Parts: sequence; structure tokens; C-alpha cells
Amino acid sequence: MLPQSYPNYKTVHRRFQKCCRNEVLRNVLTELANILRQQGDIDESESFKDATFALAKGGGQGIGKTKRGKGVKIMGIIDRNGLPIAVCTHAANHHEVTLVQLTFEFYMIVVKPEKLIGDKTYDSYDLEDDLGKQGIDMIALHKINRRKQPTQDGRNLRRYHRRRLVERFFA
Repeated sequence: MLPQSYPNYKTVHRRFQKCCRNEVLRNVLTELANILRQQGDIDESESFKDATFALAKGGGQGIGKTKRGKGVKIMGIIDRNGLPIAVCTHAANHHEVTLVQLTFEFYMIVVKPEKLIGDKTYDSYDLEDDLGKQGIDMIALHKINRRKQPTQDGRNLRRYHRRRLVERFFA
């Protein structure tokens, strides 16, 4: 269903696959994100992390089986202004906490965020330690079964209410 001015659909698909292999789109988005950051349009001081599930009934490579069916998780990191700074997909049968570090491989700007804000899913000692070594402060509501002393205070949790930006991104 391509416009008449386009070549045959097989040619278009082959060129698209070549661009995907050469990571052309990723390089363009990375360059654009860094230009926006230099202009001050991207503010990475606070970033918001979340994921969503997408059904993939037909299966394919990178598809994971879950209770909800076959699908993928779309992971996203959004800056303070609601602009995406990392978006990637992973098999849905992995927990989101384990996919946070993999999402940073698709990070589009040079500087990592100072504070990464997520929901209760991201409340993990291991994740806090890993991100802390990189200089990133993980802010997430604590789960009820938290055994040790809480690591978040009220000041940090006030930032949590701005998470609506990442929900709007996925909407």
C-alpha cells in the first residue's frame, strides 16, 4: 500500500532492512538528541523509566511467552520535558528490573541522567547499587515487602508524581 511514486514494495523493504542493519535511524536520532541537548531542549537531570507490553501473536525473533500471551516489552526512558532519550524492545518474559541496564545501551545522549524515576517495579537493591556505581540515583516507591531500611525520603519521592510524563509518552 505504498504511494505510486515509490518503487516496488520489495525494494522498499530491502532498503529499510539495510538501514536497520546499518543503524541509520538510530544514528540520526542520537545526533538529533545530542543537538537538542546542546540547545537546552533536553533536560536529563530527571529521567523517567517505564515499560509497556505489546502483543505479538504471530511470534518471531525476540518474542517471549508470558501469562498474557506472546509479546514484547517496549522500554522507554523519557527526559524531564517528555522527550524520549532511550527506547528499545525486549522479549516480554524478562522482568523489567533486569532490562534497565540493557535500555542504557540504546541511550541517545552522551550524559546519563542524574536521577532515574520509576514505579514500584524498579524497587530493587541490586538495581540501586548498579545505577549508583554509574552515578545515577534510582527513585522508586518501595514495595511492601522491603526488608531493610527504606532508602528513599519524602523529598525524593516528591519527584515521583511527575512520572505522568512517561505514561503520556506510551499513551
